[in-house]
Amino acid sequence: MRLIERDFYLNELKEVMGTPDIKVITGVRRSGKSKLMESFIDYVRRNDPSANIIHINFNLNENEGLMEYHALNAYIQDAYIPGKNNFVFIDEVQMCTGFERAINSLHATEKYDIYITGSNAFLMSSDLATLFVGRTFEIEVFPFSFKEFMQYYELSDQYSAFKQYIQEGGMSGSYLYKTPESKYDYIADVFNTLIVRDIQQKYKLRNKSLMERLCDFLIDNISNQTSTRSVAAAFTSEQVKTNDRTISTYIKYLCNAFAFYKVRRYDIQGKRYLASNDKYYLCDHSFKYAKLGTKNADYGRMIENIVAIELLRRGYELYAGVLYKKEIDFVAIKRGEKTYIQVANSIDGPDTFEREVDPLLKIKDAYPKMILARTRQEAYQYEGVQIVDVADWLAMN
Repeated sequence: MRLIERDFYLNELKEVMGTPDIKVITGVRRSGKSKLMESFIDYVRRNDPSANIIHINFNLNENEGLMEYHALNAYIQDAYIPGKNNFVFIDEVQMCTGFERAINSLHATEKYDIYITGSNAFLMSSDLATLFVGRTFEIEVFPFSFKEFMQYYELSDQYSAFKQYIQEGGMSGSYLYKTPESKYDYIADVFNTLIVRDIQQKYKLRNKSLMERLCDFLIDNISNQTSTRSVAAAFTSEQVKTNDRTISTYIKYLCNAFAFYKVRRYDIQGKRYLASNDKYYLCDHSFKYAKLGTKNADYGRMIENIVAIELLRRGYELYAGVLYKKEIDFVAIKRGEKTYIQVANSIDGPDTFEREVDPLLKIKDAYPKMILARTRQEAYQYEGVQIVDVADWLAMN
């Protein structure tokens, strides 16, 4: 497989290199966490040739004897070299029983610069503060962005590349396969065996069929308003025994494992968060095609999913806006600055353009307002609203 430098994440690691934090690389399975760690190890070796690098990959049989925290701790302590910068890299750390005890002990010695990756279901953002006594710095790795997709395939025509990206998505492991069928088989297998299975094992779920039905439902309804009560009611009407509390718990598990991302709704006029009808987006839009097929594809919703994940990748807080009963796809916030964004497949027709721009024009504050669509032309403005081709925007940063 051809490797590319994922500079966005590498730069984050470089910035925290040498700090006392426990660096935790998280993200959905097969998003490239292990390859990112390997790239960073190469960077350390190039820039600090005398560094002592202690690298343990629990996917390798040679490290089977370290799958208990006493053994892991002893191995790393024995490998320590005084007078050098000692780096500890542990891949798939959750495979070591009691790993958090070893990590906390090593961190307490203040002798190591520690970096770890783990399974999406076993090393979740919500668990970090509980697992580790010391301060953690989390780097969340997403599947390939559109810009990385173009870099991997060495593409230069952004518009045709975006059409291809909509179909293939960002799960780079699928790029090795030659046909769409084999690509989607790989992607479906990642979802079924490496995402859902991990969740079932971690939480010892008895009702596996309910989890599978819920995944299909959420995938089929990406970007739609969704309430746990309505989902439970829909399932009950189909003779599936469940309730809104169980649905809420299962959705929480899926979001904690980076399979889906919840976007809360925000009342722009009242400046308050709304308590119901959240939206959910897939960690990578290709899972929808792989799980539910490519017939009757709603490109507008797929593009909205792509934009949502890209905004999260760029570090924005993300909300779905509501103003005078009209919906604004995204209120993106970073360092207190807001951007209002509408997303569409096409705005060629006057009615479609009016539908997308009207809610933005009703917002009275001075924050930037933008429509992202497949315009295939240079950006322009309409009454203060910036109209930008979505492929151009995705390739900007």
